[in-house]
Amino acid sequence: MGHKRTALATSFLHRTGWGKATRMPLAGDASSRRYERLKNGPDGQQAVFMDAPPTKGETVEPFVNIAAHLHKLGFSAPKILHLDIQNGFLLLEDLGDALFGRVAKAEPDKEREIYEAAVDFLIELHTSRPPTTCQAYSAQQMAGFTAIIFDFYAPEIPVRDQKTILNLLGAALECHHSFSPVLALRDFHSENLIWLPERSGNQRVGLLDFQDAIISHPAYDLISLIKDARRDVSPSLEKHLMKRYIEKTNQDSESFLAAASAIAVQRNLRILGIFARLALRDNKPAYIDLIPRVWDYLMQDINHPSLVDLKGPLMENLPCPSAQFLQRLRD
Repeated sequence: MGHKRTALATSFLHRTGWGKATRMPLAGDASSRRYERLKNGPDGQQAVFMDAPPTKGETVEPFVNIAAHLHKLGFSAPKILHLDIQNGFLLLEDLGDALFGRVAKAEPDKEREIYEAAVDFLIELHTSRPPTTCQAYSAQQMAGFTAIIFDFYAPEIPVRDQKTILNLLGAALECHHSFSPVLALRDFHSENLIWLPERSGNQRVGLLDFQDAIISHPAYDLISLIKDARRDVSPSLEKHLMKRYIEKTNQDSESFLAAASAIAVQRNLRILGIFARLALRDNKPAYIDLIPRVWDYLMQDINHPSLVDLKGPLMENLPCPSAQFLQRLRD
């Protein structure tokens, strides 16, 4: 953080009464945002400080809007204690460290319970009208978001084949575009969910990193949860959670699974491109280690019968992340 940014942050914390708090860095996400845990604040309180520099294209306004919407519905988004939208600073309620990934690793017998709670949260969220501040994208736009894979993961694919892949993906997504629109938090996975067992019902699912929320298909966040780039969810649990959502929402199983496969392909193509960009452009090579898992997800879903037209040109052109390929990204 530059000197000017440091001075702005210090000024914000002093204005809000947190200037004397102990500041400790928290693990960040894949964005330019920074996070700190503040201890020994007013009355001994603890909080999280979000620093989202506008000069790097960040803005806290979407986070504030979505948090307000989630609070209105009674969900456990962090309460906003203080904010400075112009300079990109937020002081947030600290929901703790019990990330789903950590809980599932430390207490494997709780994995099913916490993931069922996450699915039940989505079911309730999807009964509400999405906020007007969020944008809905067309099938072709959603397909276009995957073009990042050609910029960083597979730039050698000819432009003609790139267009063919994107058009076929758009057509596959279009088949499932007549749905009741819901709010998709978009990064709904084990590192953005916090287990809050002292709360009740759907409030036990603490929510982070939802500022990129969109209006999308009901399967979007479900896919994000069960096909998690950061940890393995067993095939049996994945199947159980999918079945739980379908049955509790009275979905047609065949059409919902077909839509989920198309959405999973879209998501994981985009993630491959984002992870390659984080390694190549942003000097974050740790994301390379996650690429094989994302590739495995892609291989599972591209085999759905409804995606047969897309599978051919995609598999003919997209390089497999072999050890040699991954080393090339690292180098």
